[in-house]
Amino acid sequence: MFDTREKKERSLGVKLFLKAERCNSAKCVMARRPHRPGAHGKSYKSMSEFGQQLKEKQKIRFTYGIRENQMELVFKKASRNPGITGAMMMNILEARLDNVVYRLGFGASRSVARQLVSHGHIMVNGRRATIPSMQVAVGNVISLRPQSADHPLFRELAEKLKKQDVPVWLSLDAEKKEGKVVSTPKDFDIPFDVNLVVDFYSK
Repeated sequence: MFDTREKKERSLGVKLFLKAERCNSAKCVMARRPHRPGAHGKSYKSMSEFGQQLKEKQKIRFTYGIRENQMELVFKKASRNPGITGAMMMNILEARLDNVVYRLGFGASRSVARQLVSHGHIMVNGRRATIPSMQVAVGNVISLRPQSADHPLFRELAEKLKKQDVPVWLSLDAEKKEGKVVSTPKDFDIPFDVNLVVDFYSK
């Protein structure tokens, strides 16, 4: 059956790693069919400034798996804070619990990480957390719920975590299956221009 997540990547023309390990293999849709979907996908068409802004917004939405109203709330919250709005938006998005679970390697993709949180497999500071959009803070400890250790999803997790490359603002103890937020999110490796998104919402 056709997967709409791959269609989103082809439509936006960028690999967003929406399908876990598949995005790093030869089966990745962006490697097999890098052009846009549809009969006219291979033809080139110049894009307006609004179209570019909309495209970047969609990249962020699909990457972090959030709805349009959630995206608007992120912008409003970021714009109320001192500092650069684009950087603040990325801080908010990266500090989401589901994203942190993904960055630490507990979930193979953000969508998988979101399910792990929703199903109660993840703990924050020793307490069960079930809200994917929860904002983590510096000093928070993210771990696997002990009762979930025998779940098939986590049987080889310790070995996978040993190979996990985490961002500089996180630390990871593979043996304990535990991560910690050591600073605010920084040094983002992102496939989109968040400043265009700020321009989109600032109109």
